[in-house]
Amino acid sequence: MTPETYDVAIIGGGPAGSTAATLLAKARRRVVVLEREKFPRFHIGESLLPASMRTFTRLGVQEKLRANFLEKFGGEMSSSCSTEGVRFYFKDGFGSQIDRSYQVTRADFDKVLLDHAAENGAEVYEETAVQSADFGNDVALNVVSKNGNAREIRARYLVDASGRHSFIGTMFKLRKNYEELHKFSLFAHYTGVEHPPGRDGTLTRMIRGVDRWFWIIPLTSERTSIGIVLDTANFRDAKQNPEKFFEEAIAEQPNIMQWMRNAQRVSQVYSATDFSYRNSQLTGDRWMLTGDAAGFIDPVFSSGVFLAMMSGEMCADVLDEALTNPKRKHRLFARYTRQFNYAMDVYVRFVKAWYKKEFIEVFLYPQDVLQIPPAVNAMLGGNVFSGLAVRWRMWVFYFIVFLQKFFPLCPRRTLVPKDANETVTAPEPAGAVS
Repeated sequence: MTPETYDVAIIGGGPAGSTAATLLAKARRRVVVLEREKFPRFHIGESLLPASMRTFTRLGVQEKLRANFLEKFGGEMSSSCSTEGVRFYFKDGFGSQIDRSYQVTRADFDKVLLDHAAENGAEVYEETAVQSADFGNDVALNVVSKNGNAREIRARYLVDASGRHSFIGTMFKLRKNYEELHKFSLFAHYTGVEHPPGRDGTLTRMIRGVDRWFWIIPLTSERTSIGIVLDTANFRDAKQNPEKFFEEAIAEQPNIMQWMRNAQRVSQVYSATDFSYRNSQLTGDRWMLTGDAAGFIDPVFSSGVFLAMMSGEMCADVLDEALTNPKRKHRLFARYTRQFNYAMDVYVRFVKAWYKKEFIEVFLYPQDVLQIPPAVNAMLGGNVFSGLAVRWRMWVFYFIVFLQKFFPLCPRRTLVPKDANETVTAPEPAGAVS
């Protein structure tokens, strides 16, 4: 049997793969998506950034997202040792032109994007695993469907959007972990979690503790995602099963428990570890890595889906041009690598700063000096390719965080939770990041 031939074959139908597939199909390229699982399926990474809104518009999915998901207008950060918090709104970011994004249930969000790719002309095969790949003048993929049927697919290019267990990354041993970000995450979904009324009820909340941080993400009017991130070694030292550790960790946080008086867990407790990594090579002669298959830093600041869709969009544009002008391929691939690595570098620095106690001390004491808070706000909105006006302000912010370690420029915080028996009230902002 003659194998089917495509312009581009994509392994993985998550946000990166479906974004690339839709844009390539819109460009009249013959594209196939090979997804190992059946959508919808549970996934974490539920808080989106306004920097992705232009991509949603380009894909043509804005109406679908608006109809199905909760609009999000910003976030709130606080510390375990205080009821005070600082809220930031995307509209106040430096040079902001977009004031919102979405909170999504990833199972539904990913299915919307994958179905949209099929509607735009991409061939989508779910429950289809790629067994092997051979590279020559084109790409030969051996694939097997759930019922055991095996076949060969050929394509001029392969896009690996297969997630953290990157098919190509594993094949060529490209993965490099960030040992200083050796983190472990536990998370679950709840109903009955209390949220403020209005737009403040849409905000992602992040609570910083001594050796861990927590997220609270409203997904719908009823459902909320709650998670914890800490050093992997700290979890191992506790010698507890994930469910018990998670529930006890939450119970030790009065600032969280006040919102969970009537909450009920409605999912299992999920876990993820060793999730901070980057592959050392992002392109080859016939392949490209995109999304989590290229790299992932940390759940904080909600960068995962943003980087996935950003890279999926860039990947589609590069391949569309390379298919038309093959002689430009190497230059296009090199530009893709530079841009993706730059975005990753921006987040690596941001995340490393977050895990320093001084970050939250500075953030929770916002001063409208040199418009630094709006610049930080812009970064929180995903403006990684912002101009010099934001970049130099971020350099100043990082310098203040560095100085805070030696000089109390901002109030010191213990980050130790209040006594769980104390009566606490809902956190009010100490000042708005604006």
